[in-house]
Amino acid sequence: MNNILEATSINKIVELGKNNELHILKDVNLEIKEGEFVSVMGPSGSGKSTLLYNVSGMDRISSGNILFKGNEIGKLTEENLARIRLNNMGFIFQNINLLKNLSLIDNVMFPALVSKDADKNKVYKRAKKLFETVGIGTIRNNNINQASGGQLQRVAICRALINDPDIIFGDEPTGALDSKSAAEIMSLLTEINKKGTTVMLVTHDAKVAAKTEKILYMVDGKIVAQKKMSKYDAQIDNIKEREESILKWIVENTDSYNNKDVSEEKMTK
Repeated sequence: MNNILEATSINKIVELGKNNELHILKDVNLEIKEGEFVSVMGPSGSGKSTLLYNVSGMDRISSGNILFKGNEIGKLTEENLARIRLNNMGFIFQNINLLKNLSLIDNVMFPALVSKDADKNKVYKRAKKLFETVGIGTIRNNNINQASGGQLQRVAICRALINDPDIIFGDEPTGALDSKSAAEIMSLLTEINKKGTTVMLVTHDAKVAAKTEKILYMVDGKIVAQKKMSKYDAQIDNIKEREESILKWIVENTDSYNNKDVSEEKMTK
């Protein structure tokens, strides 16, 4: 299985003023294979969302190297990078960011219609099929204020899939949803992943991470641990046990990292 995404020694530094900077990502390395379902966890401020935005090309790293399907993102022009994001990547956010003046189906169609060669009838048929696939076909012509939070997140998934991307990035896609809606969204993402689409998402929720097959744990801008789990299958895996295993693993790695920091601090004094 080939890597769809690779990051080597990437750093993200934000200048806050004269002689003042914030080092958000610190020599991060990662590999994501085609078809994997990966979650990124860690405490607030650990760099999870920054990692996602940088490896997807939505933001530029300060140093290091990122390869997406063999293309070095840092060497692409803004135009070429935008084309890759549009055609090969899908994005789902906690804040859904739908356009208020468009119907739900028009919001889904919009990314596909940006292409000058787009066939509007084909785009409409694909959008309609996606609405039916995620179970909200009857509301496709509604306005945003005529749908629930869970329904709107399903619309966002349709929008992310409209151009048949190779990978979907999600930044806390279930964070603003109730537990029932969150479980439904994760089931949808699982089905999408089973059909071959790579998924990488950021989450605070062990219940969400329990439905992925690889977990990256970040602390202070670094990936300090990685946990490989069996490919999720509701018929054979106990999600509660997976969740408890993840929570225990997080505590162990956090304690290990903190103790390591203390040891290093003593050595430098």
